[in-house]
Amino acid sequence: DQVPRIDQWGCPERTVSDCLGSTVFSPIKADVTGNISKIKTVYETNPTKFKTLQLILEGEKELHGTEWPKVGATLALMWLKRGLKFIQVMLQSIADGERDDANPNLIRVNATKAYELALKKYHGWLVQRLFSAAVYAAPYKSDFMKALSKGRDVKEEECVEKIRQFLVNFTVTIDAIYEMYTKMNAEMDYKV
Repeated sequence: DQVPRIDQWGCPERTVSDCLGSTVFSPIKADVTGNISKIKTVYETNPTKFKTLQLILEGEKELHGTEWPKVGATLALMWLKRGLKFIQVMLQSIADGERDDANPNLIRVNATKAYELALKKYHGWLVQRLFSAAVYAAPYKSDFMKALSKGRDVKEEECVEKIRQFLVNFTVTIDAIYEMYTKMNAEMDYKV
């Protein structure tokens, strides 16, 4: 019932780099990798004690008292899960074939859907406007698929199938983290 062990979960930094290669997504990529580093730092202080994300949150709750969940790896994981949810929703949208029929080689529809479902409610007006402008510089779908395929020319159907396979475990992990935050009453709704 717990989130997978951190040493078994692996660090999704490589996945993030593959998925968010475009400079348009560099703020999300930087945020995700920065939050991974913060969580990893706490984990590395005591890998036996902090072998799961849940154990990290429980340890920080005990350590920080009334400051928790606004501190440390707990806060980093809250933002990380939102960034990973953005990736998940965008990839799922692509896998489901959602697109702008007038511009089928653009991923604006997918990125916008992901932003609205995963991040928008946590961002103030200015950040929302910045995202709206940035989405127009999103890569072409064909370039995005090529980046996901590590530069190889792969048929879109093959790439979409790989996305679907990736999403199976990725979605389960993200859902488990969201459920853990709900059960531990660690979610915060403040805006940046």
